[in-house]
Amino acid sequence: MVTNAHQVAPDIYQLRIPLPYLLNHVYCYVLRDTGGWTIMDTGLNWPDARAAWALYFEQLGINPKTDIQKIIITHMHPDHFGMAGWLQGQSGAPVYISGRDGNAARRVWYEWKDRVEDMRTFFQTCALPETMMQKVLSAGNETALLTAPLPERIESINGGDQLVIGERVFSVISAPGHSDGQILFYHAPEELLISGDHVLMKITPNIGLWPETESAPLSRYLASLTALRDLPVKLALPGHKSVIQHWQKRIEELQTHHMDRLALLQQAASPGVNVYEATGKIFDLSRLTPHEIRFAIAETLAHLEHLHDAHLIEREDGEIFTFHG
Repeated sequence: MVTNAHQVAPDIYQLRIPLPYLLNHVYCYVLRDTGGWTIMDTGLNWPDARAAWALYFEQLGINPKTDIQKIIITHMHPDHFGMAGWLQGQSGAPVYISGRDGNAARRVWYEWKDRVEDMRTFFQTCALPETMMQKVLSAGNETALLTAPLPERIESINGGDQLVIGERVFSVISAPGHSDGQILFYHAPEELLISGDHVLMKITPNIGLWPETESAPLSRYLASLTALRDLPVKLALPGHKSVIQHWQKRIEELQTHHMDRLALLQQAASPGVNVYEATGKIFDLSRLTPHEIRFAIAETLAHLEHLHDAHLIEREDGEIFTFHG
């Protein structure tokens, strides 16, 4: 249900955009810009989200045809990228995303039909039961449809760049792990961070290893958490759940969570385990939807591969990946 746009900082509004999942919303942001507005993240392109954007535009007095200057995407996941093309069609504004995630978006969303068989092979290697396979693949297909129309004009913005929005100059920070090319936006004078899905309250960001993912996503995520832990942040604006006011504490909680999960999986792998069996050790699969099972498997694989890379467990390759102590 749409509520009023919530002002979280001067000239920055948080918008709750509905999603058709148990995680039923994504937070997007609009920032007052010189001569108009900049959008940060977009939601999925489905009727409830389009209705929400229309109401927010009305509330804030935004004419999308004339007032939207830029559309910024923190990362290529569909709940952040999915309406970029629709909003570009409304406004003609360029879409900015990191080079890495722009390339990934093209491989995944622009070439989805070519990816389906790769995903089937991936899940077979992870030992996903055939009785569940079609449901999981169908969930992916349904999500892919909600990213259309895809943006025609994409430009790159990368870690180390600076982005001027209105009176603010944001430093662009590379924060890999949740996606290969996720970028965050930091305004040092206010100690303000637009943090995407890198750090979330109450839930943990999914760190998954997919067929198109660069190697060692968990290692890169943990390294990024360490690098960002001492960044002075008074307020972080995330993609989900509540705003973050205790940045360092929340990072330490996430680090502990992953260390605990790695220890549990190392123990589970001792007698030998495939990826699907290992997933059942850390997730209650009976409570997950097919959409969520996809992410649970990819996250479990990322942790198993992290243990393998650290020489704490061994991997046997074949038609099904098996890990053992």
